[in-house]
Amino acid sequence: MNINPLNDAENIRQQRNLTNSQRRASVTTKEGVLVNNLIKDKETDLSETRDTYLISDKVSMPAELYSNNRHVDKKLLPLSGIALGVMSVFALATLFVNRCAKIAKNLPQEKWLPALTRNVNLSNESHQIVYQMLQSPSKKTFVAGLGALAFGAMAFMGGAFFDGYKEIWVRRKESNIQKNLQEELVAVETQSFSGKMQIIRSMMSKYTADFEKYISPNGEKMSTNFGKHMYSKVPFMSLGRDKANSKKSNVWNILLGIGTFAGIVGLGFVSLKNLTKSRIHIEEGITRTKNLIIEVVKTSTEATKELDKDNLEHMFRSIEASSGAEEFIKEQVNILNWKNNGEKQKFLDKILTYMRTSTTKANPNYAGDGTPKPAFNSFVNEYLAFFYNWLLDTSNPQFKYLFLGITGVTAVGYGGKLAADAIKEVQVKKINAETELELQKRLVSTELRNFKSKKDAAIRPLVEEFYKQVDSGNRSQEELKMMAENILFEIKNGPPFVYS
Repeated sequence: MNINPLNDAENIRQQRNLTNSQRRASVTTKEGVLVNNLIKDKETDLSETRDTYLISDKVSMPAELYSNNRHVDKKLLPLSGIALGVMSVFALATLFVNRCAKIAKNLPQEKWLPALTRNVNLSNESHQIVYQMLQSPSKKTFVAGLGALAFGAMAFMGGAFFDGYKEIWVRRKESNIQKNLQEELVAVETQSFSGKMQIIRSMMSKYTADFEKYISPNGEKMSTNFGKHMYSKVPFMSLGRDKANSKKSNVWNILLGIGTFAGIVGLGFVSLKNLTKSRIHIEEGITRTKNLIIEVVKTSTEATKELDKDNLEHMFRSIEASSGAEEFIKEQVNILNWKNNGEKQKFLDKILTYMRTSTTKANPNYAGDGTPKPAFNSFVNEYLAFFYNWLLDTSNPQFKYLFLGITGVTAVGYGGKLAADAIKEVQVKKINAETELELQKRLVSTELRNFKSKKDAAIRPLVEEFYKQVDSGNRSQEELKMMAENILFEIKNGPPFVYS
């Protein structure tokens, strides 16, 4: 018989909260107890062995023993699939590149994507300082740069110190929490252990009373009509409450699903209604803009031509996404009261080209001039930048107080975040410990039911065999007494085991 001392809920709970040395000592002790109690070396003949262990005349092997579960080795299939998949993706990528080149060849120029400059953004103050030293080496940039780097190093070391202090404080609090949890779990484990012992005593009391009905004190054989009748009263654990809870849970899940679906449909209807209203508002705005365009076109003259160009260009761009915008623009431009028709056509071509162009150029101040050469810019969001600016111009008091204010806010924010994180971690660990304790308390009843169910499963075949022998009438009172004693011994000392 192979016994694994770790397959016990109480033992698992204990093992989870033990140190490594405690865990090794506990497992070794339990294995020794099992070996001493289960491995017996004694000589006896087979008839006594049959009575001692309540061996039936014929017990079939479980059907699963003969099931043929062959495992096909497919370890190389994933490697083959990955290799073929990667090459397939590469082949598709080349097909995509070929398709892109073919499309770009025949694409109108106004549809081309704009050229990009390779922008190098110096968002780190230390990098920006090094760049300034190289780009404009001078006494001022070197003093300011070295001062800012030294201050940054001081801030880094201070942050490392407080981070370590926070971790030490959290660890000490965690050790206190674990100690309190272990002390609380003693009562839980005691309750579980006491419950198991009570189950064993209750089973021994019940079966002793049952067996006494078939064993006569004076050695006379008693009636053998009770066996099956009495054994039919041996109860298994009732699952009626679990089924009722399962039915309630299913009803609740169905109602929840119906409510969720109704909510989705209702919210979708509201969303569509809101989108419809938004579309109406947008169309109203476009209509007002078109009316303004019509008024400007009517009043436009040669004298107001330049001003009207700017106004009309902006208004035309605002309605370009509406249906029929291009025809409307052509119609209004043709109505313009300008003497030079070529200028009207040039203005119309400009508007239509803008509408048909898919992209626009980025601002060259930060995006470069469109060539693929590197461009440098710096957007710094660090407190060191203000210290660097102050060192560049110490005569400006605003730089000084700006640095002090920004650095003070940064330090207070970092310290507050550190303290909040530490308190949060400790509180989370406290709540987790309380949750673990509450879970273990709730699991006591589950563990006891599990223990009782396994005890019943282990004892039931033995009791069946006892009643079978009682019904056969072939056993003496001494033999029945020995069988009953062995069953009681198995109840007390057999699996599942109660560990002290």
